Amino acid sequence: MINRILIRIKVVQILYSYLLSHTEFKIEVAPTDASRDRRFAYAVYLDMLMLIQEFSGIRVNCRERDFVALDVDKALKNNKVGRALADNPDLKAITLNNAADLSILKPVAASLYDKITSSAFFNEYSRKRSRTLDDDVLMWTVMLETIVLKDQQVVAALRANPDFSLTGLHHGIQQAVDTLRSYNDERSSYLKARSELKSSLEQSYNLYLALFALIIQLTDEQQDRLIAAREKYVPTAEDLNPNTRLVENSFVAFLRQNPVISEFMGKNKFSWVSCPGLLKSLLDSILASDIYDDYINAPETSWRADCEFWRSVLRTIVMPSDALDDALESMSIYWNDDISIVGTFALKTIRRFAQAEPDEPLDFLPPFKDDEDAAFGDELFTHAVKECDRYRAYIDRFISSEWDIDRLAFMDIVIMISAIAEIVHFQAIPVPVSLNEYIEIANNYSTRRSGPFINGILYSVVKMLADEGILNKPFVTSDK
Repeated sequence: MINRILIRIKVVQILYSYLLSHTEFKIEVAPTDASRDRRFAYAVYLDMLMLIQEFSGIRVNCRERDFVALDVDKALKNNKVGRALADNPDLKAITLNNAADLSILKPVAASLYDKITSSAFFNEYSRKRSRTLDDDVLMWTVMLETIVLKDQQVVAALRANPDFSLTGLHHGIQQAVDTLRSYNDERSSYLKARSELKSSLEQSYNLYLALFALIIQLTDEQQDRLIAAREKYVPTAEDLNPNTRLVENSFVAFLRQNPVISEFMGKNKFSWVSCPGLLKSLLDSILASDIYDDYINAPETSWRADCEFWRSVLRTIVMPSDALDDALESMSIYWNDDISIVGTFALKTIRRFAQAEPDEPLDFLPPFKDDEDAAFGDELFTHAVKECDRYRAYIDRFISSEWDIDRLAFMDIVIMISAIAEIVHFQAIPVPVSLNEYIEIANNYSTRRSGPFINGILYSVVKMLADEGILNKPFVTSDK
């Protein structure tokens, strides 16, 4: 049921939120016109970040290239923090410019390494069969705060810096700890975004089932009205002998007995009754419609007619309803954006049921067509995040030369990053398909002029990737 059109939209939405709000793995910049304490704190800060890399078996490009020979512990080699620091472009720039110098700590490095790897906390850490990012960050923050900071040999070595101060030492260690924890926050933000993507797709499928539950509960509302009319103090002939075609609708009877709908409503404790006035408003509109008049006044009904009645009601009364919009917004943050696509699948499902042969099994659509579609969203999001900076550089190359930078909306950037990730990493999807899908997303979710703008930029980027051999699939599309 959840097709790639909807998955792409979800990825763009979650990526937009993630890139807008996630915490960067931030390397502090050198202080300008700083006091002696601040200058020394920054020197200690860089020393600690370099030291973590060296103790993780990663050679740091500093003035003293051959820092110290260490037989690096396996747990430290596998620690994610050292590699993350080595891969950080800001820290790379600092080391390449020789702004960090570990030589002052060279005489005490081997001793300090032994103290770290023989500590009780490290031994407990290294014995774990699997270590999470939280474990890796915690290990280094504990080592910095409890061993490095309190090691008198380290303090004595750092005194060789003319700016040495105990205040600067404490501040420098704290800055390093804060940077490590910010990396932890960044990773947590990424994992949270992936989880949110999964949840939003699950909620889309829930909305699909919820629309069938709505049909049942609208029928229940009509049944309650008929009972209440019969029990009036002075019922009319019509109250006593109402037209019951709606409450006896065979499609609704099928929905009541269907295990998929029953499990959804029971497992999720789902009900539209919690939305004030929704059932009353929708039922009033249904009963006042020509669709209802034609249905109850037809000489007879059938399974197909019962199905088609509810398909027409969903399409022309329920889905365009302002009352439904308000209810969707209150029930799930995802459903307002999903209703147009998910509603289409509900309508197609009812039509398929209506046209089924008498002995043909009636199955609701599964959440995903296949395993490939089920994995598509997470893989696309992961590639987009991982290569975000590279893809942004591709985009910027053509914005600066051909387009007005003032026209650039952040949503446009997110859409283009997602598009490039798909074009580069998903070989089975033709380039024109990807381009058309993301241009359509831009038309619906960004500014009025975003479609043509994104079309032009993406065309230029894809042509460049094809010319440079980065794009390893046919590039066939029309000129701008």
